[in-house]
Amino acid sequence: MPTAIAVTSADLVLPAPDRHTPGAAVLPPPEQLDLAGTLAQTNALLERHGHLVAVAPAWLPRATVQRLHTVRAILETDRIALLDIDLPPLGTALLVRQLRQLSVCDFSPGVIASAARLLSHYIYAGALLGSVAKLDRIPVGLKAHARSWSPSAQFAVLAHPTPHLARLGGSGGPGRSGRSGRSGAAHGGGAAVVPAGPEFATHLTFARGQLASDWVAAELGPAWQVQGVMENPLPAASPGWWGTQKLVEFAAGIPDLSVLYQLVSSVRREECRWCGFELIGDRCGFCAAPLNAPPPPAAPASTARSRP
Repeated sequence: MPTAIAVTSADLVLPAPDRHTPGAAVLPPPEQLDLAGTLAQTNALLERHGHLVAVAPAWLPRATVQRLHTVRAILETDRIALLDIDLPPLGTALLVRQLRQLSVCDFSPGVIASAARLLSHYIYAGALLGSVAKLDRIPVGLKAHARSWSPSAQFAVLAHPTPHLARLGGSGGPGRSGRSGRSGAAHGGGAAVVPAGPEFATHLTFARGQLASDWVAAELGPAWQVQGVMENPLPAASPGWWGTQKLVEFAAGIPDLSVLYQLVSSVRREECRWCGFELIGDRCGFCAAPLNAPPPPAAPASTARSRP
């Protein structure tokens, strides 16, 4: 059986792109399932799949993250990887789908877990927002805050891989666009500019909140020359992450399994010096140990010369 990929909410499980991609296990938060139930569910996943890679981004409620760590500690197993992913909710869901795609390949559990950090660099995640007054994930200047009070204000925001914030034109349309267009300044001043897009083939996924706009599909997608556009329900965590209900969240990533496979397989594999799992990159996905041991602390300078 392939390595199990797990999330803490069903809305982070995007539809499979093909019939070969497995789904993801959902480990409910503490308010939905007690500890005994979570232990039984997790143990059953380990018995069936051998290893479990659970995505646990920092924006999850603290109690949910603590539950995952508690389960791993009680089971006393090194076969559970907890991945702290620094992406917005829809971008996280897109990364989870890529991990699900890779789980059926001939990669070891350690490579799949450590591949998450590599793949996240190739995900472009942002949102169209009706207000940035409560946005604290990227720098927001005073002008952008002031303009948020306008009922018709809309802002194009890219959180990853490079922060970008620009106010759209008064008519609701964007300013200059294109893959090679310059990235707007994070302070939100100047003419509106569509965020600089990926230089590789992607599909665009978007989800609507309480903002009536077709800008993402009609303007951003063509500007980024995406190969496909798909709409999904908005993750429940998205309004809190972006600081407003008035949003259309989007994420673009590599859809082709053969490209994902080539990307991961091209990276040199190492063995974790702590737990022995195979890994790529500079950190183990299971125990989080760095590839190379940290240098020993420098010896304190002598305060006095020794007498002859």
